[in-house]
Amino acid sequence: MAETSIRPEEAAHFGAMAADWWDPRGSSAMLHRLNPVRLGFIRAEIDRHFGSDARTLRPLEGRSALDVGCGAGLLAEPLARMGAFVTGVDAAPELIEAARTHAGQSGLAIRYVAGEVAALDGCFDLVTALEVVEHVADPATFVADLSARLAPGGLLVMSTPNRTPLARLLTITLAEGTGQIPRGTHDYEQFIPPEGLAGLLGAAGLEVRATRGIAFSATRGLHLSDDLRLNYLVAAARAA
Repeated sequence: MAETSIRPEEAAHFGAMAADWWDPRGSSAMLHRLNPVRLGFIRAEIDRHFGSDARTLRPLEGRSALDVGCGAGLLAEPLARMGAFVTGVDAAPELIEAARTHAGQSGLAIRYVAGEVAALDGCFDLVTALEVVEHVADPATFVADLSARLAPGGLLVMSTPNRTPLARLLTITLAEGTGQIPRGTHDYEQFIPPEGLAGLLGAAGLEVRATRGIAFSATRGLHLSDDLRLNYLVAAARAA
């Protein structure tokens, strides 16, 4: 078992991207394109799980949320606007500093912590870890740490690339090869298929409640799909 989920080389890689994290044409451009798609899934699962009104702008009013691997806040800020008391944690101190600065400029009170999820106290109604599990030292330990931070009746949402030839082609060969994603961002051997992630969640006492793919087409761009080959999201909760 690894003592820490953090891989120092990964923290350094993403920390170097902090300066232009919020630039939709910068090194995190792909995350900016992914974010609306991921938010659509998250919002639907929030409404389904907590029974919130799909018409309200603040479905997380009075609830707590933890965004693990928060980067400079691309997801944490929308969660705060949904009414949540948000904590963001990331292994790269440079990203946490950028996140604090941007949240202050946006008038959002978000608690940001440099470190790892295992070091946090307390539990949260919503825990998110998007495009993170493929970068950690020990995925099983990491998923168990996420589960430990989930409050009774809480919801966990994760996303990650699938371990398929298509994901390798589009994510590494093309996206990294053409500079859409910084080179060295992904290691195909760390990609986890849906059944593998479901197994990790089950071992941590959680069960998958919903799975959707993120697909790409020339006409629709990135969009939610039943096609899981490229990238996928899962919503999970405590097993009954």
